[in-house]
Amino acid sequence: MKVGWLQRAKGIVTVQVRGGEPEALVNGALEDGLSLWSIRRTSPEHMVFSLTVPDFFRLRPYLRRTGCRVHVTQREGLPFWLRKAGKRKFFLGGVVLFFTAMYLLSSLLWNIEVRGNKTIRTEDLLAAAKAEGVHPFQWEWKLPEPSDLAKRLSQRLPDAAWIGVEKKGTRLIIQVVETKKPQARALRSTRHLIASADAVVTRIIADKGRPVVHVNSRVKKGQTLISGTIGEGSNTATVVADGEVRGLVWYEYNVVSPLVRTVNVYTGETKTKWSLVLFGKAFQVSGYGKDSFATSQTREQLQQLGWRGWELPVGRLKETVMELRQDRRQLGREEAVESGLLQARADVLSKAGADAVVKEQKILHEKTDNGKVYLKVLLEVDQSIVKEMPLVQMQGE
Repeated sequence: MKVGWLQRAKGIVTVQVRGGEPEALVNGALEDGLSLWSIRRTSPEHMVFSLTVPDFFRLRPYLRRTGCRVHVTQREGLPFWLRKAGKRKFFLGGVVLFFTAMYLLSSLLWNIEVRGNKTIRTEDLLAAAKAEGVHPFQWEWKLPEPSDLAKRLSQRLPDAAWIGVEKKGTRLIIQVVETKKPQARALRSTRHLIASADAVVTRIIADKGRPVVHVNSRVKKGQTLISGTIGEGSNTATVVADGEVRGLVWYEYNVVSPLVRTVNVYTGETKTKWSLVLFGKAFQVSGYGKDSFATSQTREQLQQLGWRGWELPVGRLKETVMELRQDRRQLGREEAVESGLLQARADVLSKAGADAVVKEQKILHEKTDNGKVYLKVLLEVDQSIVKEMPLVQMQGE
């Protein structure tokens, strides 16, 4: 039988039955509703079982009837703990003080989190909350209702379209939805759009201005693509040229790719460090001393203490230091070449922009020497080739 909290609250005793008719004692007690468990014979003359304290005092008539005698061999549960605690007043006082302190700490507001704000400063939100009596280390019963606080904060912050307040344990979360304002359009001077590199045009869309090249045109760096000058003769005007122009641009790379790579491998050896966390600060309690690992990686796990759904400012931090071993891995020629090509592609895309696409790659030259592969690579990239050129600058030249 699994002992539950109710039995432990009543108190549990384990008794040894001697003499008489122990089987009749057990059967009679069970028939009349007494709860007995862990019933077993320890010898031909002795039988042992457990029962709660109230049922123990109900055994007396069964003992007289069967001629048995009992001897208590073990006591456990709340009544016996309280009896021991009563003899240790300082210990009992410490327990009461601990739970009182835990209750008081859990009744304080420890942290205020602000979420969703971009243009409204967090400092302004916290200042508005403080003006309403909400700040760290404030007692829970002094805090306004979340719905009332949300309304008051909305009145203080006109740039917020909606504010929601939620209390989670010792934290208060303020969720903000900001009012969307139309972005002010920057004043732009008249301009041309020119080529940022030598290329072959693959796409041209002029939203404003006059396109002066067409698809499949070969253009030089600095050549005008979309002119900001429109009209003819006396009807000439200047505008802010705008549009999209893409083209094929060629990049040449010299890449060195080693045939031997060093990789980190976990050996399985670890060292664990435990720290007590109080109010955001960690105090190490075990795992002192430097570890003997030449190379290692540390993984942290924070376990916060909670009570009745509240997150308390008390917890423990587990740091697992894992030993690493550096192994040398031999690559084949094809692997080294592929690694070098990936390196070149990554570099060219970082320069050409997020919307760039590598259309083709060619290895112009390849050589293996001294444990390395040397590559000369030509990459054909489709990318934006637009660059702005103010008309004012051109007129002044």
